[in-house]
Amino acid sequence: METYIIVLLCLTAFFAGFIDAVVGGGGLIQTPMGLILLPNLPVSTVIGSLKIPSFSGTAFAAYQYMKKVDINWKILSIMMLLAFPSAFLGSTLLTYVSNDFMKPLLLVVLSLLAIYTYAKKNFGQHQVKDISPKTQIFNAVGISFVVGFYDGFIGPGTGSFFVVAFIAIMGFDFLHASANAKMVNLATNFGSICLFMLKGKIIWAIALPMAASNAVGGWIGAKLAINRGNKFIRIFFLVVVIGTLIRFGYDVFFK
Repeated sequence: METYIIVLLCLTAFFAGFIDAVVGGGGLIQTPMGLILLPNLPVSTVIGSLKIPSFSGTAFAAYQYMKKVDINWKILSIMMLLAFPSAFLGSTLLTYVSNDFMKPLLLVVLSLLAIYTYAKKNFGQHQVKDISPKTQIFNAVGISFVVGFYDGFIGPGTGSFFVVAFIAIMGFDFLHASANAKMVNLATNFGSICLFMLKGKIIWAIALPMAASNAVGGWIGAKLAINRGNKFIRIFFLVVVIGTLIRFGYDVFFK
C-alpha cells in the first residue's frame, strides 16, 4: 500500500480521536475517509480495520477521564457487560442486512436533538440529583442495549448518542457524560472487534498505525475537555451533532 495513503489515514485517525475524546462522533471523520482512501477493499474490511483505532483512541481518552472525573463503577460495569454483546449482535446483523432503512429516522432524531440542545442553554450543564439508584440501573440497561446495538449495526455518532443518553436519561452533566460514555464505548468497540476478528476482516498493517494516531488524538482531546469543562464540551457536541446530521442527510437524499 502507498505510504501517502497510510499517512492520510493516520492524520484522519488523529483528528477523529481528538473529536471522539471530547464528545464522541470521531467515526464521522474516520469512516468516510477510510472508505474513500481504501476503495478497493470490501466495506466490511474497512469498517473492521477502523474499529482498532477507534478502540485505542477511546481507551486513552477514558484513562484521562478516569484520573479526573468521578466514575460510578457499579452502573458502568453493568453497562459495559451489556454493551459488549449488544454491539456484537448489531455487527452480526450488519453482515446479513443493510442498515440504510434506519437513516431517514436518524435524520429526524438528530434534527430534533440539535434544535433542543441549541435552544436549551442549560442542557448538560448541571447534574441532576433526584434520580434513584434503582432507576439509574434500569435506565443504564436500556441505554446499553439500544446504543450498543446501534454502534454495531450503524456506528457513526455512537459516542454522541451515549453522551446525550447519559445527560437526558441518567442525569449527568456534559463532563461526566463524556467520561462515562468513553468507558461504555470501549465495550461496544470491543464487541464489534471480536466479530470482525473472527471473520478475518481486520488488516493490521492499516489498523495499527491508525491506532497509534487515534490514541494521541484521544489523549489530547480528553485533557482539553477536562480542562475546559461543560460549556466547551456543549459547543463541541453541537458541532458533532450537526456534522452527523449532514452525513445522514447526504446518505438519505443524495445516494
